[in-house]
Amino acid sequence: GSLTEFLGPETRELSPHLPLFDLPRQFDDGMVAGAGRIDGQPVLVAAQEGRFMGGAFGEIHGAKLVGLLRAALAVKPAAVLILFDTGGVRLQEANAGETAIAEIMRAITQVRAAGIPVVGLIGGRAGCYGGGGLIAGTCARLVISEGGRLSVSGPEVIETNKGAEEFDSRDRALVWRTMGGKHRRLIGGADAYAED
Repeated sequence: GSLTEFLGPETRELSPHLPLFDLPRQFDDGMVAGAGRIDGQPVLVAAQEGRFMGGAFGEIHGAKLVGLLRAALAVKPAAVLILFDTGGVRLQEANAGETAIAEIMRAITQVRAAGIPVVGLIGGRAGCYGGGGLIAGTCARLVISEGGRLSVSGPEVIETNKGAEEFDSRDRALVWRTMGGKHRRLIGGADAYAED
């Protein structure tokens, strides 16, 4: 049976972690973590799901990534891969989301200090914005696709704060010229570029 059947319907009503404002729920909180092998070498992998709340970092989402990074210190994989797909931090979680970003950055630093490379990969759904952009900057290597975007502030955030005359978020050519994968690789913001 389902977890709700096992725990009973009243569990959701009594949970101290109820989502606010009827926000979506997902059992994995938009972060999938696991282990695998690449060319026979053991790796740990964390992948964000950009379709779930824009891949935004929250307390649990961040805790899963920190847990994976701490596991890396114990199991010593050949590398840790983080597949970014995020619009930033869950604003409704305020300080908990911001704290998650700081804890992730500290954990990446510890893993790298132990000689384990942390490789960030940025694809094309949500891109890698906000706190995710900061985290990406702490990775040992960063790979971005043509569809990937990387920046601390997203186009809509810049437009909201500075106006459309400063940065028109609907100007897709402007977005790709400033935040797109090919541009980021050309200016040294990413170590490698992949068309797909």
